[in-house]
Amino acid sequence: MSKLLLRGRVLTFVDEPQSADDASSYRYFEDGAVLVEHDRIAAVGDYAALASAADVQTQIVDHRPNLILPGLIDTHLHFPQTQAIASYGAQLLEWLNTYIFVEEQKFASTAHADFIAGRFMDELLRNGTTTAAAYCSVHRESVDAYFAAAEKRNMLMIGGKVMMDCNAPDALRDTAQSGYDDTKALIAKWHGRGRAHYAISPRFAITSTPGQMEMSRELVREHPECYVQTHLSENRDEVTYATSLYPSAKDYTDIYASYDLLGSKMLLGHCIFLSDREISALAESKSVAVFCPTSNLFLGSGLFDRDRFRKLGARYSVATDVGGGTSFSMLETMAEAYKVLHLQGQRLSPFNSYYMMTLGNARALGLEDRIGSLHAGADADITVLDSRAKPAMDLRMQTAKTLAEELFILQTMGDDRSVAEVYVAGKPMKSNLNKPAATNARVETALELQTA
Repeated sequence: MSKLLLRGRVLTFVDEPQSADDASSYRYFEDGAVLVEHDRIAAVGDYAALASAADVQTQIVDHRPNLILPGLIDTHLHFPQTQAIASYGAQLLEWLNTYIFVEEQKFASTAHADFIAGRFMDELLRNGTTTAAAYCSVHRESVDAYFAAAEKRNMLMIGGKVMMDCNAPDALRDTAQSGYDDTKALIAKWHGRGRAHYAISPRFAITSTPGQMEMSRELVREHPECYVQTHLSENRDEVTYATSLYPSAKDYTDIYASYDLLGSKMLLGHCIFLSDREISALAESKSVAVFCPTSNLFLGSGLFDRDRFRKLGARYSVATDVGGGTSFSMLETMAEAYKVLHLQGQRLSPFNSYYMMTLGNARALGLEDRIGSLHAGADADITVLDSRAKPAMDLRMQTAKTLAEELFILQTMGDDRSVAEVYVAGKPMKSNLNKPAATNARVETALELQTA
């Protein structure tokens, strides 16, 4: 059917919460509904009003008592690292050389890239994530596999081939020229095709020569419509190594600035060990620092200082960073974000967590008109969350008295089992995966309701 009415408790944000009790930052409908026409949201509001106006062919899906939210958004992860999650006992540079560069060489195989790309997209959906910004491998085959898998599922995805022409195994190196040529061809093939967005992706300063950085500058100049993504200041040894390779730079951030790579479409993973000067440079250029809590803890990298970014006016987002990150779940990621900030005396309210996973990350990507909130005209990317999905959660929910408590329980105890259903452009996806999950939903039509 072309019209779909989703019934449940509807939560969507209109702005960043300024305090734990800032009710003006969100809209909540206790018995609410989202009307979907074709692949867009047509209306959001009280169920009774929307149901009374529905025509007899509107399909009604009853998700009560679950929460209906916008699809979750992940702003930094690595699709070729899907099978490298939980690789033991190393910090960043050793971990890259021991595990990750070995794993990524497999993506020269089209069959392997296709297989992992499909599983990667399904894991995102299983965890309620409908949009992500990801790195592919150095191989063009990996980019084709990534975007083809997203296109098959009609997902809005951002991605690109990593460019790296030094300090990596020979099988993972391109050249400054081939990295440029491959990226140009892939942008022409994929950017703007369906829901695909390309990200120019010099991996990080350590694996790109000055010649490749120059080529990256040229790509950004020629394609201002594309995103740019790289890594910055994740690990102290990385900072030392990167700055030794570019001795004329003021600091690590200045390496990217000197090649004109900073800007409102730049996503910089990690940003842990930055000086005030560097954060101010990000603020001035409107670049986005990406907070990756599970990865930073797993690799022993450090703690992201969110309050310094706020104080200095810099933008930031949040991400899983699979496979340094240990889960595809944005819920589990925000549970670790809470702990990282708590260790530093910084508060992360439940409402701020859900804002970051939805509208906050959409704003970081400049896509808030399309995704990240439930509003008329938005793409119908929707996630349904069950706060009683596990016995321990059900037991804890018996004492929950407020929406904030429920959101925090979901964030702290939830995982993929808490995602009851996921809609991509209005189409139910999770219930159609290889291992179906119960949706707790009743499906009927407006005609059936009127004749009941």
